[in-house]
Amino acid sequence: MFDTILALWDKYYYVYLWGLWGTIWLSAASVAAASVVGTGLAFLRLSGIWAFDLLVRAYLGVLRGTPILLQLYFFWIFLPRISPIELSDTMCILTALIVNAAAYVSEVVRAGIQAVDIGQTEAARSLGMRPHNIMFRIVLPQAVKNILPALGNEYITMIKQTSLASVFFVPELMTSYRTVQSATFLALPSLIIAGLIYLVLTTILTKALDVFERRLKKSER
Repeated sequence: MFDTILALWDKYYYVYLWGLWGTIWLSAASVAAASVVGTGLAFLRLSGIWAFDLLVRAYLGVLRGTPILLQLYFFWIFLPRISPIELSDTMCILTALIVNAAAYVSEVVRAGIQAVDIGQTEAARSLGMRPHNIMFRIVLPQAVKNILPALGNEYITMIKQTSLASVFFVPELMTSYRTVQSATFLALPSLIIAGLIYLVLTTILTKALDVFERRLKKSER
């Protein structure tokens, strides 16, 4: 088995590396765009306007209460029907991943903002600062320290979730596995290689995130 895995890697490593690149950029693009959308959703919930809060709660309920694979299918089928331009499968799946991740990122941002000591906000108000200045000069700089590690975890989670994109033959790591498996009929060795790549990638990112969190804690002292 070990010799078979080595021979398979030696012959098809470029297919796996191409898939790895697809997984990395798809995950990064999803989390980056979801951070923008999720931050906007968090601000809407914190705005104190009940209509906005109700809409965001409904959004979160739907996205967090349905399987991500169902959401991928929905956007894959629905978006091409309403788009004035032709959309690739990759764009449809990327949009679905962004919409899904935004639901979780919004709660991360909201929790990070609410974790900042309320006393600092009240002190800023007593000094006559305007609400938007309080948010962007006082609250957000401190909230970022709570938000960034959680966003790192969301990125690691997204790396694993992008494996579902292989159902739609979007270029990523599990799609590479399916390509190699179809060419060689060696299902288990092909799968082991993909699994090892995922394991190495997520382990490196997890260790890097741990180091980053420790440095953030040191900077608070």
